[in-house]
Amino acid sequence: MANDMYYIGANDEHGVQPPTPGKRTPVVPGLERQIYENEFNRAAKNKFIEACLRQGFSVYDVKPELYDISITERVRRINRQNLTALVTFAYNAYGTDFNSTSGLEVFYSPSNPKATQSRQLATDMYERLIEGTSQNGRGVKTLDVGVLSNVNCVSSLIEAGFMTNLREAQLMINPLFQTEVGEQACHGVCDFLGVSYLPRDNLANYPLLRNGSRNNFVFLLQFLLNQLGNNLSIDGIFGSSTERAVRAFQSANNLSVDGLVGQNTWRTLLTLSPYPTLRRGNSGQYVTFLQQLLESNLIPVGTIDGVFGTRTENAVRQYQQDRSLSVDGIVGANTWNSLTNLNNLQ
Repeated sequence: MANDMYYIGANDEHGVQPPTPGKRTPVVPGLERQIYENEFNRAAKNKFIEACLRQGFSVYDVKPELYDISITERVRRINRQNLTALVTFAYNAYGTDFNSTSGLEVFYSPSNPKATQSRQLATDMYERLIEGTSQNGRGVKTLDVGVLSNVNCVSSLIEAGFMTNLREAQLMINPLFQTEVGEQACHGVCDFLGVSYLPRDNLANYPLLRNGSRNNFVFLLQFLLNQLGNNLSIDGIFGSSTERAVRAFQSANNLSVDGLVGQNTWRTLLTLSPYPTLRRGNSGQYVTFLQQLLESNLIPVGTIDGVFGTRTENAVRQYQQDRSLSVDGIVGANTWNSLTNLNNLQ
């Protein structure tokens, strides 16, 4: 039975710069700004969608808008879709200042019409999240909010950490943690549905795509390209618009511009290792990834724009000095190994 029979909903709580308090961190030292909850929620949701598309699931994005959408409207949207399951991404808070409260928890509602199945989904995701991240586990719990209790499908909500814990605030904007949460949530959905999980980092899982290809990996390709600013119809058909977007991506990332999506293009789209040596003057997807990692380590780079300029070089040098690495402003194997180890967050 094909996986596209499963229709998975993905929901991110809140929007960009919500007016209500409690949806942002205290001012983060080093960055000298607050991190909004949705900076994590939306990114983790997108990583979850990416993972679900890779499994061949049909996916519904409940809130593609950047701004907030009321719970009433989101519930209305969800209940029109006849979803197999809904997963919501959120981040917790305790108090108004940074403190030691930490950890990850997953919720379901006993009022949901499919409460037993919702509890099982919450349990399956929780087990994978605790296994696949470094987060302290706070358990599977009950909560009566609209996206859990008032929807007509199996539904669970992940609170991946506490934005009032400084380390977990840093994790909110760390692309590796965002990916871990999205991937492990998808793994839990696979466990719940009884289907095999196809992992992200094995390039052998990704087929060669070209103009004329039609399969679930074209859906994934189009979704990834749209996250980079394209406006493709996510229809699973590799046509001329998709080929133009692929060629533009290849050109911007110093890849062979052939319009074919092979292993080098997949690796760069997903920012998989081995990571290239980067220095001032480089640009592209891996530089964006580098800038995100530096910001997560409380070293500002200015605009995250994928351009390795003076400010990014200075940030790299500061990171190298802080971690007792060779201070040369070049991101080689040792610097990458340090940056991509979440245990090194300070």
